[in-house]
Amino acid sequence: MPYRKLYFVAALIGVLVLGFIATSVVGYYVARDSLDQRISNETLPLTSDNVYSEIEQDLLRSVLIASLMAHDTFLRDWTLEGENDRASILRYLSEIQDKHDTTTAFFVSEETRRYYHPDGVLRTVERGEPLDEWYFRVRAMDAPYEINVDHDTASPDRLTIFVNYRVHDYAGDYIGATGIGLAVDSVAELIESYEHRYGRRIFFIDREGQVQLRGESYDGPERIREHPGLQSVATQILTSQNATARYTDADGNTVHLNSRLIPEFGWYLIVEQAGSPANSRILNTLFLNIVIALVFAAIVLVTAWFTVRGYQVRLEEMATRDELSGAASRQVFSTLFEQVVRWSRRSGSPISLIALDIDEFKRVNDEHGHAAGDAVIRMLAGVINEHVREADTLCRWGGDEFLILLGECTLHDAEAIAEKIRAAVAGHGTRHGGEELAVTVSAGVAQHARNEDLTALVARADAALYRSKGAGRNRVSTD
Repeated sequence: MPYRKLYFVAALIGVLVLGFIATSVVGYYVARDSLDQRISNETLPLTSDNVYSEIEQDLLRSVLIASLMAHDTFLRDWTLEGENDRASILRYLSEIQDKHDTTTAFFVSEETRRYYHPDGVLRTVERGEPLDEWYFRVRAMDAPYEINVDHDTASPDRLTIFVNYRVHDYAGDYIGATGIGLAVDSVAELIESYEHRYGRRIFFIDREGQVQLRGESYDGPERIREHPGLQSVATQILTSQNATARYTDADGNTVHLNSRLIPEFGWYLIVEQAGSPANSRILNTLFLNIVIALVFAAIVLVTAWFTVRGYQVRLEEMATRDELSGAASRQVFSTLFEQVVRWSRRSGSPISLIALDIDEFKRVNDEHGHAAGDAVIRMLAGVINEHVREADTLCRWGGDEFLILLGECTLHDAEAIAEKIRAAVAGHGTRHGGEELAVTVSAGVAQHARNEDLTALVARADAALYRSKGAGRNRVSTD
């Protein structure tokens, strides 16, 4: 009974306090929401548009330069006449680079596969060589050119924005690829200038949430899912081409965010603003009017915030990640698949899928217990992650079956990756309960066909997996 009275008194006091501050709170929230809406819907999108326009302007200029090179009669005649005078092509590329202030200029001949650069013939491009994947992608595409971010052949440690342009002879037959490269640093300088001009934080992330370019004001972790505050809106950003959101930073400030996908890079442009001076003035006025009531309200709000926030983070993690293996859950895999397919359609790059599961997994559970089975699944997920790229997606499809989605990967390359995983698992083993458990996996590989949905692709990979099982297990089959 005393507790019930205490609750009643507390509730009554709460009602009285709320009634006392109602007018001030309503006025505060109306003013703040109006300002927040202006920041979110007008100010930040405008900054994002300005940055994108600057980038697009540089790209259009670069496309024009690459187009002139691809249609230059000197380049075509020199190629068709047998590439005899190397000094002339090197001088030509050097003049392009110097005249237009580009990071690099290049030409790759289809006849000899030589990579010409102002510094000389750097290499002969080869199929299957990761550094040369771009050439065979350009060779096979229908579009006249592509824009991509890649490591420079002349300086592999340097990230460069390339314009790769197809070159045809006078009869329209493909004879090579040419183009120029722009230093990513130039975009970073643009970021710095806009941060100083507008007082906002600007940075770029890739489709996995990895920070790729940043200004001097960014001091957070390399992945936005590990950033306090940003992690609460990471899924919204990475699953939308354009997004407007807000979050609370570590200092308790509301941060407004606008994101947009830059399709030429496959990166997201993020523009942030931490509140506004006007917000501070509105809040100070509220403090002067209702300082005591606000203290109590703040305690309740902070408690509720951290409680809801904890549940939200937990629910997001449960919805997107498999708790046992750390792999992507089946619920979000279809979304990620659609994103990769859309990117593949724009870039013309292949997509492959690996389906694999543990051979005789039921025997492991029956003979050693489910804890041992869990240890084997964790081991398998760890081995897979060691043999795939960060951009690839690992999904626990169900039970002991995993799917690996490989962007920009042919069936042949995917088969090689699956074979490496199979061999690694076979030689790894798992220690549990004082004994060593030796397990193997079987895998099936399929390459995505045009307009094929996820269900059909998984069915083909599963069919190849079953062939591996039927052929004796511990092997890789392709569709």
